[in-house]
Amino acid sequence: MPSDLIVHRPEGLYCPPGDFYIDPWRPVERAVITHAHSDHARRGSAHYLAHEGSAGTLRNRLGAGIALQTLAYGQAIGHQGVTLSLHPAGHVLGSAQVRIEHGGQVWVASGDYKLERDGTCPPFEPVRCHTFITESTFGLPIYRWPAQPALLADINAWWAANAAAGRASVLFAYAFGKAQRLLHGVDAGTGPIVVHGAVEPLNAVYRAAGVALPPTLRVTDPGVTKDLLRRALVIAPPSAAGTPWLKRFGEHSDAFASGWMLVRGARRRRGVDRGFVMSDHADWPGLLQAIGATGAERVIVTHGSTAVMVRWLCEQGLDAQVFATEYGADDDNEDDAAAAPEPATAQADAPAPGEAAP
Repeated sequence: MPSDLIVHRPEGLYCPPGDFYIDPWRPVERAVITHAHSDHARRGSAHYLAHEGSAGTLRNRLGAGIALQTLAYGQAIGHQGVTLSLHPAGHVLGSAQVRIEHGGQVWVASGDYKLERDGTCPPFEPVRCHTFITESTFGLPIYRWPAQPALLADINAWWAANAAAGRASVLFAYAFGKAQRLLHGVDAGTGPIVVHGAVEPLNAVYRAAGVALPPTLRVTDPGVTKDLLRRALVIAPPSAAGTPWLKRFGEHSDAFASGWMLVRGARRRRGVDRGFVMSDHADWPGLLQAIGATGAERVIVTHGSTAVMVRWLCEQGLDAQVFATEYGADDDNEDDAAAAPEPATAQADAPAPGEAAP
C-alpha cells in the first residue's frame, strides 16, 4: 500500500516525500500557503511558496522581507520527486488548492474555498485526485447561502433607506476578503463609502491586482464632513464594534456580514441591527459538490463540523477521516472559532434546509 502523501504532524500538514508543510501552524523550513488569512499563513517559516496573487497580502501581514516564491495557477514545479501545482480556490485573492503528485498518487489540499463567483478572485476549479483534503467550516445541512445578487440587493436597500433617513450604515465585515467582496458588489451610486484603517491597505492590494473597487474614504480624509458620514456606507472589521472610532458617525444603523448570520443566536450575540448572510466558505451543497467533482475515493476533513461531514461521506461509500488542525482562529477570517455557534445551537436556531434564511 502506498504511503500517504500528506500526514498530520504537530507543526501542521506535512508532505513526507517533498519535505514541506501546507499552512503550518508552527515555524518550519518550507511552507506552502493556500491563502493569506492568518490562521493559514503564520510568521516564522524560513521559506514560503504561494500563488502570485497572495504576494501582496502575505508581505503585508508576514513582513516585506519574507523569503517568498510564487506560482501562477496551474504552473507545476518539481521538488524531490514531487510535482506540485496551485489551483483556484475561490476563497479570497490569491487563494489556492495545492495539488501534489508522487508515485502514481494525486492528493489535493483545498485550504478554504467557496464555489460562488464573486468577482474578486478566480472561481473554484475542481481538481481530480485520489485523496481530497477539504475544509468543513459550514459542514452542516442547515448552511445554504442566498444567491449573491439577492444578498447585494438587500444590502443596497438597507444602505439606501438609512441614507434617506440621514444615518450612516455601518457594516462589519472581515478586513481581508469579505470587505473587498462587499466593495466590489455594492451600488456605489448610493452614497460615499468610508472604510476603517484596517481595511484600506488590503483594498490597495486588491486594486494593484486589478480588482475593481469603488473609491473609498477614511474618516480623517479632507472633505469628510458630518453630512457626508450621515449618508455613508461604513465598512469596518468586527473589532471596531464598541470603539471610540464609531462615535464619529453619530446615530447609525449597524449590520454584520457573515455566514454565521444564518443563525439567529449569532445575530443576537453580535448585538447588531441586521445580519447579512455572506460567507467566503462553501455552504453544505457547495462542499458536497466540490468533493464530488474531484472524483476522490478518500476524503480528509479539517476544521468545522467534521464529525457530521465524515459520517455523511462514509454513508456515501467514501473513505473519510478527520485531520485535527489549528485553523479557524483568525480575527480577520470568517472561520473565527469564537464566532462559530456550536452545532446543536445552529440546528436549533437555524431554519430547516427548505426554508428561507432569516
